[in-house]
Amino acid sequence: SRQGRGKDKNTRLACLLGERCPTLAFILQRRLKENEGGWRIRGLPSRYLSVLPKKLRLHGCSFVQTSIKMVYVTKYDHEESAILPTGNVPGGQQKAHTASTTVDYLSDLNIMSRANRIRLSGIVCTIGPVSREVDYLFDMIDTGMNIARMNFSHGTHEYHGGTIDNCRLAAEKYAKERGYDPSLAIALDTKGPEIRTGLLEGDDGRLELALETGAKIKITTDEAFKEKCTADVLFVDYKNITKVLEPGKRIYIDDGLISVVVKEVKDDHIIGEVENGGNLGSRKGCNLPGTDCDLPAISAKDQEDLMFGIEKDVDMIFASFIRDAAGVRDIRKILGEKGKNILIIPKIENQQGVNNIDEIIAESDGIMVARGDMGIEIPPEKVFIAQKQIIAKCNKAGKPVICATQMLESMVKKPRPTRAEGSDVANAVLDGADCVMLSGETAKGDFPLQCIRTMGNLSREAEACLWNERFFNDLVRSKTLDLHNQAADATQTTSMVAVQASYGIKASAIIAITTTGRTAKAASQYRPQCPILGVTRQRQAGRQMQLHRGCIPLYYAEDRIDDWTKDIDNRIQYAIDFGKKNGFIKTGDNVICITGWRKGAGSSNTVRILNVQ
Repeated sequence: SRQGRGKDKNTRLACLLGERCPTLAFILQRRLKENEGGWRIRGLPSRYLSVLPKKLRLHGCSFVQTSIKMVYVTKYDHEESAILPTGNVPGGQQKAHTASTTVDYLSDLNIMSRANRIRLSGIVCTIGPVSREVDYLFDMIDTGMNIARMNFSHGTHEYHGGTIDNCRLAAEKYAKERGYDPSLAIALDTKGPEIRTGLLEGDDGRLELALETGAKIKITTDEAFKEKCTADVLFVDYKNITKVLEPGKRIYIDDGLISVVVKEVKDDHIIGEVENGGNLGSRKGCNLPGTDCDLPAISAKDQEDLMFGIEKDVDMIFASFIRDAAGVRDIRKILGEKGKNILIIPKIENQQGVNNIDEIIAESDGIMVARGDMGIEIPPEKVFIAQKQIIAKCNKAGKPVICATQMLESMVKKPRPTRAEGSDVANAVLDGADCVMLSGETAKGDFPLQCIRTMGNLSREAEACLWNERFFNDLVRSKTLDLHNQAADATQTTSMVAVQASYGIKASAIIAITTTGRTAKAASQYRPQCPILGVTRQRQAGRQMQLHRGCIPLYYAEDRIDDWTKDIDNRIQYAIDFGKKNGFIKTGDNVICITGWRKGAGSSNTVRILNVQ
């Protein structure tokens, strides 16, 4: 290439390719990475098409042409990209969406079809020692984090307060550099009520005792053994354990690594037999599967943490081990007037929570399916049933639902997920989860950013495979049957009509002009294929939209003007400009607008179809 003479290797390669593939020239200058003497395409956005030469070699670089000229690049990790030929295969699994039966739909799915351009599912990231610095949090937001979770099972208020401050600084930095407020939500995850063993006698912080399979063990509530636990006598801090257990029941210790079968129940102790042995340390958690415990829903520590959450203006509470609606009401009472706008998301982690799921959903603002302790509290082969049941009930009730725990667990130490983990994330999205969550992967793992990328890619692929119109029809039919002769809510009806219209005209986006976020959230529950741009002047309303599938909050900072109609039009144009800038709205596209008929919240009843000019 004459243009590349005397230039660096990147530029020479870009110029040479540019003669054949102009659309690649400027991208390659930024996206190529030297690797083991050769070159490979890194992170090329899927929207860029290129006709590559059949065989091109320059300074150790080679591209092998597939049998089809058009290629898309799908990012899997920062080291390599999977290049798949697409040919004339429609994107977004469009062929499958024309099917008339489920079997036809599934058989028409095609791995060559492009994923959706915009991810609709939210990503919750747990913030820990490896990810709490401002610059790294900025990168996490840039990669796709929507909600930052603070795990109050560990750390002090000072520690978490610093992390929350860093999250907000990172969001401010992102808004300044990218020109878009990311509306990063902050979630406080409570420790919750729990049962723990006592301290081992003579423990120096590293002591462990071997519990042998088949050995007899005495489990006591006698405070005299609180700091003198041995392999023969083990203290637990749940006073009523002798009242709720009976012979034949099991006690799981240390996340189920050790199990004890109850043989005899006395007044202040239990005689058990070690079923599965192992090394036991101090202060390990205990689970009582299949047992109704009368632990308080909110511990003293939880109350202190909730008050701290009010002080730090968190957006939502992830409430651990909620067993019934009364637990949700207790939290709401503690939050009081100052915390009335904080969302309460109960974590369903045991049999009682699953049994009482209907009343918990009715009382809460959303649900988290926390599969970690759930897999101990109920048989592991039943966990997937609970997941599907809870997600479906939340979809039906119009409440957001998060699927959590061990979703990409292997990526704590490895740069790529197992195939089973990939399927797990995708199936959670297909089940109907609004958000998927990363725990240790981003709190203490070696590849936090790559975990977010991987989860985002899996979510986009799964969203393209979701049969949205069938889901919409099923949901409308279900709600109609539930309502009987009751009048439907105006905002709900308007949102339902808007989503139905979006399917008919293949809308690029639904624009919801909203004060509290309720209109955007209502549209979300009907699962449109396109993103919902929720334009609001209230920052917290925008942050709390992150819980809902498809909602992209847009904070509108301009002052109100006297001409209300003009103000509405300005906000609609703001959303359209955002869509154009990010490439998912183009001139000639149709968009759906949901607005009110007067000023103020609760008046959304107007649907308009606009052609973008």
